[in-house]
Amino acid sequence: MSEQMAAPRPVNAERRLILKSLTVVGITSFGLTGGSAWSAFADDAPTWPHDAFKQKSLDAALKALYGKGFEPSDKVALDVPEIAENGAVVPVAVTASLPGVTSVAILIPANPFTLAAYYKVPVGTDASVSCRLKMAKTSTVIAVAEAGGKLYGASKDVKVTLGGCGG
Repeated sequence: MSEQMAAPRPVNAERRLILKSLTVVGITSFGLTGGSAWSAFADDAPTWPHDAFKQKSLDAALKALYGKGFEPSDKVALDVPEIAENGAVVPVAVTASLPGVTSVAILIPANPFTLAAYYKVPVGTDASVSCRLKMAKTSTVIAVAEAGGKLYGASKDVKVTLGGCGG
């Protein structure tokens, strides 16, 4: 007995056209919206402190960023490890319990560029930031919070046992 092969079902040309059109529209809209997202980097912002991030000393970075120095305060808490086993990934957390904090900066004087991180704090939010930074070598880590037009800071020494951004 011979088996008959089932004939392929006719493809609905209209359905195929609709699917192709939707695919083209989806890819095109993704390309258009994805392309605009690339320009949303922080260093493209007009108020981004470009000059401060280029400074190689603590005084120069503070002057470029704020125009003045800071005073030590117990209202700025800096949480960093005493020993960083890997300088490429050092956890840093800063919390400021001052009213009206407008910005927080983290500086590492032994790095090739002193200013490591800078955060604008929106009005009405707690001044609490955390990140992971590279440290070139053993150094002091300094956190500075701006509140009421004054600068308050805290610092801690961190010993780096394995090279970070310096090698």
